[in-house]
Amino acid sequence: MKATNALMVAMTLVVSASAHAADLPTAKPAPAPAPPPPSCFASFYDYLNSSAQACPLSYMGITVYGQIDVGAGYSTHASRFNGAYAQAVGELVAKTSNGPRFQWVPDALSQSNIGIKGKETFAPGWSFVFDIDTAFDPYSLELANGPRSQVENNDKPLAAQSANTDSSRAGQWANTRAYAGVSTDSFGTLTAGRETTFSNDAAYTYDAMAASYAFSLIGNSSTYVSGVGDTEVARYNTSVKYQITYDNVRAGALWQFGGYEQGDGSDGAYQFDLGGDYKGFSFDAIYSYARDAVSLSTYSFGSALPKNFTQDDLKATLADISGAILAGDYTWGPVKLFGGYEYARFMPPSEKYAGGFTSLGDYNVLPGAVTTTAYNNNKILQVAWTGVKYAITSDLDISGAYYWAGQNNYSPAKTKCGPNKTPAIPGAAPQGAAAATCAGTISAVSGLIDWRPYPRLDVYAGAMFSAVTGGLANGYIHSTNIDPTIGLRLTF
Repeated sequence: MKATNALMVAMTLVVSASAHAADLPTAKPAPAPAPPPPSCFASFYDYLNSSAQACPLSYMGITVYGQIDVGAGYSTHASRFNGAYAQAVGELVAKTSNGPRFQWVPDALSQSNIGIKGKETFAPGWSFVFDIDTAFDPYSLELANGPRSQVENNDKPLAAQSANTDSSRAGQWANTRAYAGVSTDSFGTLTAGRETTFSNDAAYTYDAMAASYAFSLIGNSSTYVSGVGDTEVARYNTSVKYQITYDNVRAGALWQFGGYEQGDGSDGAYQFDLGGDYKGFSFDAIYSYARDAVSLSTYSFGSALPKNFTQDDLKATLADISGAILAGDYTWGPVKLFGGYEYARFMPPSEKYAGGFTSLGDYNVLPGAVTTTAYNNNKILQVAWTGVKYAITSDLDISGAYYWAGQNNYSPAKTKCGPNKTPAIPGAAPQGAAAATCAGTISAVSGLIDWRPYPRLDVYAGAMFSAVTGGLANGYIHSTNIDPTIGLRLTF
């Protein structure tokens, strides 16, 4: 009997325990870990479908970056291809604009380049930063070199010349920039080396065409805006740059020390910048001064050449240049408006350099080839531009822009500024005023459609009409050009 009772008690306890266990919540198995996102380097498609920001070519804080921009186009008055010239062809009307031509057009949307940059934290809120960038032609594979394009056309008839002009890029191993410095969360960024000017940065930031070569006057020629009147001072080769941002206000100072011997385009320069952002509006005001700024030019065909002349010699005009720029943009939904204004004054240079000097790219300016009296009557250059960009979708934009630049009549007293009666080449119609120092204008209007089927790839098409008048057209073969252009740009 006792054994039977014990068995019944045990069975009751087992049933009771089972009932309580059934009332307990059921434990769910832990979810399987999510599979890692596919690598953006898994295939070429995955790479194209990622952005350079989301998937940079980085290792241990160092990033390789760049762009390759290739295309083709037609010009009603074309300048022939030159592999050393940064733009390669003359989309903007120029002295070398001649007959109609289909040709390859590199860098129409932006300059092809390759660079390396880094930011390494060495203390809380403190980082070491550097950036080295080189521009090149994706067709010729030559480094961008304006003075080289000039010497290649020295003492040639205008009709036989290829595209050429002066530039701050003169074939240097880091012809865009090469600087290093320190960045802090509280005290801003201090860098030194080869750096772009605030005016150069503004040309890219506040232009609806992002300072493109094929669709922007201020992008095609750094004389306007980037160099505040002189393309060679769009970059300072030996400089110190300080920038700081507090809330929505930013300020900066830039000083170029050294001179021609250090690869600079002037014998000293500086800029100050003050800007800010407020409710969709962004602006910057810039003051600039350059001492003995250099503008290189070729020897004209048939002119008297110096006794010791070589193909690598160029002529130079010097000026002290002061100027100011005010530029801004406003974003309202899918619409972004752009605009800006520049005023620059050219004055006689501080030094004469009668013995000549060695210019950017190590090209010689011989004694007697330096002009220092061109601006005894001050030249005034004014530039204005406006534009709009509309985002039709997240990957499709259309843009339009208008640009205007003009100079005063700064000729010597007896100069006659009537119509030019001497054609640039035999048989051509004469263009512009009788002297390059007469008042004149250059203007351009452009349109662009930019489709990004993948974050790294732009497919674009656009055109720019440009026209030059008065003294600015002196010596031109033609005074207008239209440049419909299509292309592809890959960003990495």
